[in-house]
Amino acid sequence: MPVPAASILLAAATPMAEAAAALRSANNGFVLISAALVLMMTPALALFYAGFVRRRNVLNTMVMSFSAMALVSVLWVLFGYSLAFSPGSGPLAPFIGGLAWAGLSNWSAPYGDGQISHGAVALFQASFAIITPALISGAVVERMNFRAWILVLLFWSTLIYIPLAHMVWGPGGFLGPDGLGALDFAGGLVVELASGVAAAVAAVVVGRRRTYPDHGAPPHNVPFILMGAGLLWFGWFGFNGGSGLVAGNLASLACLTTNTAGAAAALGWMLIETWQRGKPTAVGVATGAVAGLVAITPAAGFVSPLAAVLIGFAAAALCSWALQLKLRLRLDDTLDVLPVHGMAGLLGTLLTGVFTLRSLNPTGADGLIAGRLDQLWIQLQAVGFTVLWVGVGTYALLALLRLVIPLRVTDAEERQGVDINAHGEEAYNSEFTS
Repeated sequence: MPVPAASILLAAATPMAEAAAALRSANNGFVLISAALVLMMTPALALFYAGFVRRRNVLNTMVMSFSAMALVSVLWVLFGYSLAFSPGSGPLAPFIGGLAWAGLSNWSAPYGDGQISHGAVALFQASFAIITPALISGAVVERMNFRAWILVLLFWSTLIYIPLAHMVWGPGGFLGPDGLGALDFAGGLVVELASGVAAAVAAVVVGRRRTYPDHGAPPHNVPFILMGAGLLWFGWFGFNGGSGLVAGNLASLACLTTNTAGAAAALGWMLIETWQRGKPTAVGVATGAVAGLVAITPAAGFVSPLAAVLIGFAAAALCSWALQLKLRLRLDDTLDVLPVHGMAGLLGTLLTGVFTLRSLNPTGADGLIAGRLDQLWIQLQAVGFTVLWVGVGTYALLALLRLVIPLRVTDAEERQGVDINAHGEEAYNSEFTS
């Protein structure tokens, strides 16, 4: 008896369906692992920052990052993901999404072409929303009122970060593929440049530390700095590698360029310090690596590994110069958020317009090395808009908050240390000193 044609088709379709289901599971798992790596970067940042500050401010410095994990995670579920990544409506659609997904009601729905779920994407993007304001804290540690910091976390994330994420990555976003056409693979604009600009504004509005710049304090624990930088480097494979949202060649390219740029910048910083001081420092190696990792972030999935080498060395040169300029300007950006994250994010965003090749990523564009100047011009416009959006927005927010709550601790509290006054604890269980 002949086998019905329908049975033959069904038998052939079954392995294909199973393969498709396995691919969906693999991609979903890859994005979840990437999300976990990026989430780990916030405690790593806390450790990195803690190594730089005085002993009496270690706990507060770390809690500023941990509080971002707590508060932003909740608001992301309540309304953050929906406003950032759902389609908007009306004239505001290019700037903000809607509330259709509030409470992550769509967590189990397929995302895009169905290769992953909205739940995986939401968790992945939550980790970005967490670390961005945590980065800003580095500019105001050792003197900011912790209660004011919690309000800054809430309102900055809601009013500045979420709209910017929608404009760059959301459907119909003003700056993204459906709008201006800016390329930002993993957060050069949304995370790095935004945090750097906000940090500089916050440092100015909150004011300098009591002893700055007359009495500088060396890092209290350099091994903390190195360990934090190493964990950040490790987590960056999720940060950049996962941003393509698929476990394939694009993730391989992003991870390879990420490691290469970080290594090139660390090497470049060692060479610069050897030329300037006669020997490289441990803090310099760590700072250089972070600068390179920041600079490759917007370009990771669009440029070649060779371009990543050039981006890394360029980041070391620019950020090293920016640190010297910050000192001359007497800007008390305590942990150099603007010179490292802001300047490297700006550099990487612009160099994306130089080195991007559509042959490497069909969803990207051809840059200056392919004879196209237009993408570099688009990147420059996106940088200008981001600086204005974040700079003006952050200043307005802090100015309003200053009317209702002190932005910084008292002189006596700053002298004693923020740990004992804000949290009633000390990192090393020793008597605080002036």
